[in-house]
Amino acid sequence: MHMASVAPQTAQARENQPGPPPRPHDPWGWCIAIPAVFMALASIRLAIPSEPYFDEIHYLPAARELLSWWEGMGGEYINREHPLLGKELIALGMAIFGDNPLGWRIMPLLAGTLAVGAAMRALWHASLDRFATLAFGVLLVTGFHLLIHARIAMLDIFMVAFLALATWQFAAAIRQPETGRRRLALTGIAIGCALASKWNAVPLAMTFGLAFFAARLAAGRRRLFNSRCGVPVPGISLIEAFVWLGAVPLAVYALTFVPGYTLGNAAAPSPLAERGLIGLHQDMLSLQQQVIAAHNYQSTWDHWMLNTRGIWYLYEVEDGAQRGVMLIGNPLTMLLGLPALGWCLWTGLPRGDWAKLGAVAGYGASLGLWLIAPKPVQFYYHYVMPSVFLLAALAMALSDLRSSGRQWWAYGVLGGSVAIFAFFFPILTAGALDGPQSFAKWAWIAGWR
Repeated sequence: MHMASVAPQTAQARENQPGPPPRPHDPWGWCIAIPAVFMALASIRLAIPSEPYFDEIHYLPAARELLSWWEGMGGEYINREHPLLGKELIALGMAIFGDNPLGWRIMPLLAGTLAVGAAMRALWHASLDRFATLAFGVLLVTGFHLLIHARIAMLDIFMVAFLALATWQFAAAIRQPETGRRRLALTGIAIGCALASKWNAVPLAMTFGLAFFAARLAAGRRRLFNSRCGVPVPGISLIEAFVWLGAVPLAVYALTFVPGYTLGNAAAPSPLAERGLIGLHQDMLSLQQQVIAAHNYQSTWDHWMLNTRGIWYLYEVEDGAQRGVMLIGNPLTMLLGLPALGWCLWTGLPRGDWAKLGAVAGYGASLGLWLIAPKPVQFYYHYVMPSVFLLAALAMALSDLRSSGRQWWAYGVLGGSVAIFAFFFPILTAGALDGPQSFAKWAWIAGWR
């Protein structure tokens, strides 16, 4: 009797006990759908202009030389100041679709689509915030930077895509340590590919290993280098992490230069065959630091933060109409992202919120490079990677607004970003304009002219 009367009470008490908060539902379907929308939008007029424009005039000839090498007809090593992988990928697109506008730009389009999806997955694993993840996707699609660079045969979008992939895998390794070894290996491969696309990836490439080291050091493990216990990825020692996040990226980076050893001819021999990988990099560094003539579109980091200096990638009569492509950031979200960075720092520090702090650190590292870089002439497209972290911070700030009961402010910012994107869409995608003075419709300030 006594035991029978106690048992139901115990079961009922267990039912009434508060449990852990429910885990938000993984928005993996949206992480496919939103990049698909991005790809569809970026595909509009992808083959216009039908002639190379802006920096395509530098990278397409280099890709053609690589394509000739692949086809066994030899090739010259040109555009030596940049690594090879981005140009190899452009050449791959040309090998599949031909030496035409679609062939030139198909791989940047795929890289841009990957960048959106991988960045969303990275924020999801870092924050487990469903709204922030979806908002981030919308902000990336409508933020201008990724769309423009997904439609042009330049190197930046490959760097962004591989860094986003590395961040996704690193965040997932921390969130799901049972998959840590495989994901850290993928992180290292992606870091190497980012470095092999463009050197702008260097400061961010270093942050993965430094973050792992700092977290393990803070955990106070007695055997710092050999212990497999503790954050950020239990089961992985610091020595093993160095292999995945240090040695593997360097090995992958070096492997992407293999075609360069046989590029060249008697008149212009391969610098790799002549001087080796180290000698080539001395030349590359020298070329990166060379003083070039001042340019009308050059700018500095403070212009980028305030979105006050754009670049007209195109403004010509092309394919039967006046057309333009202007690189600026979304005028709404580029400015709102700045206080959002401050908010993420202010709220992230006391809570140890590594998603928010990671966005701030990523922005600082990728922008900080240009405060000290010896490159004498700089341009707004160097802000493409900082802008990704800026929009991640804005997405998390909007999620906090929504959680505090100010959901209409959060939705209003997203709606405003979409509306401004729609207004600027013709000059993001080389649409047909009314005439030579049409630029004034979008060039709201002197720095955008």
